[in-house]
Amino acid sequence: MYTNVAYLHNSLADIADDSRSLIVRSCGYYRIINRQEFHTDRPSGRKDYQLLYIAKGKGYFTIGGKLRILGEGSMILYRPDEPQHYYYRAADRTEVFWVHFTGRDAGELLRYYELPESENVFSVGTSPDIQWLYRQMIQELQLCRQNYEELLSLILRHIFIVANRCLTEGSRGAAPGEIERATHYFNENYRARINIEEYAAQRHMSACWFIRSFRETVKQTPMQYILSLRMSNAQSLLEATDCNITEIAAAVGYDDPLYFSRLFRRHTGFSPTEYRKRMNGKNK
Repeated sequence: MYTNVAYLHNSLADIADDSRSLIVRSCGYYRIINRQEFHTDRPSGRKDYQLLYIAKGKGYFTIGGKLRILGEGSMILYRPDEPQHYYYRAADRTEVFWVHFTGRDAGELLRYYELPESENVFSVGTSPDIQWLYRQMIQELQLCRQNYEELLSLILRHIFIVANRCLTEGSRGAAPGEIERATHYFNENYRARINIEEYAAQRHMSACWFIRSFRETVKQTPMQYILSLRMSNAQSLLEATDCNITEIAAAVGYDDPLYFSRLFRRHTGFSPTEYRKRMNGKNK
C-alpha cells in the first residue's frame, strides 16, 4: 500500500475544535497495491468530520447496518460520532483521498454548500479538480508555509463548491468529471486542431452525448469554448506584446492570419489592429 498523509501540527489527536470557523486536521491518500485488505473500524466514530473520495477502484462501506460497494467518483461523509466501518481490497486497485476537519462552522458550511444532510454517500464523478485539491491540502500540511492553516480551510471550501457543482450539474444529466477533464484538455491544447468526434471516441463517449452534456454544463459547445479560449488569448497577446498579427494568429492556432482576423472581428467587433490601437489608447 502506498500512502501520502499529513497531520496538523503532527498531531493524530481526534478532537472537536471550535477555536476557528473551519479547521483541517489531517489529510491523506491511499493506493492499495499489495495488502489483501485494508480495514478501518471505528464503532464510536470520531469527534471530527471525515470526507473521503474514491478516485479509482472500490470501497466497501457498512452504513446503517448494510454493506455498500462504492465505486470511483463516490464521496463518503462521516459526521462526528457516526460509526465508521469500511475496507478496501488490493484486487480493486483502489485509490482514495480523505480529510478530517472540524471547526465551529463546519456543519453550517456543509449545509450552506448543500451537501446532503441525511446521507453519508453521494456521487460527484471522477473529478480531476477534486483530486488536485486534496493533494494541495496534503502538501500544505506537510510544508507548513506562512498562513497555511487559513489556506487549508479555503481549499476545503473549494472542495465543497466543486462537489456542489457536480451534484447540481449531474442532476441535469451531464457528466461533471468528463466535462472537467475536457475543459482541462482544451485549456492546455486549444491551439491544436481538436476534432470533437475523435476526442469523444477516445474517451469512449458518443459525440452527440458529449456535446450536449458539455453545453449543459459550460453553456457553450466544445468548439465555441475552444474559440473563446483562442480569442481571449489573442486579446491578451494584442494588449501585452508587440507580436504582429501573423505571429499572434499562429500562437492561438491559426495558420491563416486573414481567417484569424475575420474570426477575431466576429468575436470582438474589432479587427486585431483596431483592437490593439483601442487598448493602447486606454492604457495611456
